Amino acid sequence: MKWLPIRPVKKEEAMLVHSEDHWEKVQAIQTMSEEDRIDTEDYYEQLSLYVMPGTTRAALLSCGGVVEACLAVARNELKKTFAIVRPPGHHAEPDEHMGFCFFNNVAVAARVVQQITPIKKIMILDWDVHHGNGTQRAFNDDPSVLYVSIHRYEQGMFYPCGPFGGLQSCGEGPGLGYSVNIPWPEKGMTDADYIHAFQKVVMPIAMEFSPELVIRFDAAEGDDLGECHVSPTGYAHMTHMLSGLAGGKLVVALEGGYNLDSISNSALAVAGVLLGEAPAQLPPMVAGEAATETVFLVAREQSKYWKSVDPKACEPREGLEEISFSIPEILKAHRQHYLYTQHDMMQIPLITAELEKRFSTQIMCTSDLFENETLVIFVHELYVFFSSKIDDSDQNLSGNLRLELQSSTTFNVELERSYLLDFSKELITWVKKQGYSLVDANLFPKPAVNTSRTKVSEDCGRDIVTYLWDNYVQLSNARRVILMGHGPGCRPILELVERRIILPADHRSLGPHVKPKDLKRHGELVPIDESQPVKLVLRALPAISQFVNQQLGKKAATPSA
Repeated sequence: MKWLPIRPVKKEEAMLVHSEDHWEKVQAIQTMSEEDRIDTEDYYEQLSLYVMPGTTRAALLSCGGVVEACLAVARNELKKTFAIVRPPGHHAEPDEHMGFCFFNNVAVAARVVQQITPIKKIMILDWDVHHGNGTQRAFNDDPSVLYVSIHRYEQGMFYPCGPFGGLQSCGEGPGLGYSVNIPWPEKGMTDADYIHAFQKVVMPIAMEFSPELVIRFDAAEGDDLGECHVSPTGYAHMTHMLSGLAGGKLVVALEGGYNLDSISNSALAVAGVLLGEAPAQLPPMVAGEAATETVFLVAREQSKYWKSVDPKACEPREGLEEISFSIPEILKAHRQHYLYTQHDMMQIPLITAELEKRFSTQIMCTSDLFENETLVIFVHELYVFFSSKIDDSDQNLSGNLRLELQSSTTFNVELERSYLLDFSKELITWVKKQGYSLVDANLFPKPAVNTSRTKVSEDCGRDIVTYLWDNYVQLSNARRVILMGHGPGCRPILELVERRIILPADHRSLGPHVKPKDLKRHGELVPIDESQPVKLVLRALPAISQFVNQQLGKKAATPSA
């Protein structure tokens, strides 16, 4: 090991994250008299801060120490560094000190590295038992910094409290998706729980982000305040995994922890890994129910932003995989039964074993498929989403699941207040009333091991639509074909032919930044003032009906439309 001299953080460095007013507040602490400290006791108590004459210097040195540790790695002077500093920093926000924190040490260090070294992409992993509200706030709209926090949350009741540390707090603006929160719903999380989160969420996102520098800070077994049960060996294994990122450039900042023996043992185990030692073997272990459910919910949220995160691979089934059925599979079975019994629709066989395996029973058609001159092909996915209430306008619907939930991190299905929503009821009624034939293609794939659902859905969706066209539409008596897509079902249709799209009025494709020439390939666009996917087709159905009737009238003398 090489010892790095510590030094105070400079004002211009601190102000890369903090305001000048914040800098002056911390500076003023060192000149406070005993009477001043007594008068301001309630103020600092509310902010969970302890102040004394040496606080300012300690805060300056702590922040400057992390800056030096990061610069040593960023400048290739050292491969890895370990900053053992106090006070901590991750609760300090740009304009406020709080939670024992005065300057946001890691945030300031990251900004200094970005400013004066070639390194620009930085990952910050915060596994302190509390959410690092200040660190996330500093980079909440910045895509150059990936912030990941694993912390005790308890539905926002655990310090620092509030929804900012929830799983749906994923950043904003350009930084949307670059904040990843894994909020534990209870105390007592273990090595198995943390490593499960690492393997399913943290490492896949980290590898996809591909940082140039990794900074991480520390919850340990025996910590009375945090009450988490992560062993020194558990920390060593997680550090070992992080060491494979950024070409080995890793900075560890020891900021948290409230038990001297615990943080000493954990720090020793982490330091061994930094020096190249292999972590000690962990015993066989399985993540608990609370952890697996939390990781699944986080994976589902983060899969919106990261292709490498697969929620299906995280879905908890409590050891009952062989006799369990996922909610989407139950809904698809219900929908097949409904289409068969209520509308006399039947299954279309698929040509390849792969398509049959992934989409069997999901491609349905009316019995008059080859008889009518007008054929509607409706391509969609079965949407499953959650909401806290249902209004009267939804009562007559039945493909999407709405559940009453206590919170976004806890499932509590109350059957008497749960609804199955399927907009296609109205669509099928309209198709039959018009005397048209119908092909209904549900492209939500069945589960497959080690397969990206998005990739499979896009590739197989294109194959299915092409297969339907070549083997059914071309062989039918249909002279007029109406192609309709909903959500991800639009892509395979667009890849087959240019078509008309109906979409929400606030859709990004209609924003002021979109040039008219970029929209030409979509044909005529009709905005609909509805943002909920399940209601979009319902609101658009009158316009769809009018458009179709107009087009069929114009094209009556032509072989196809």
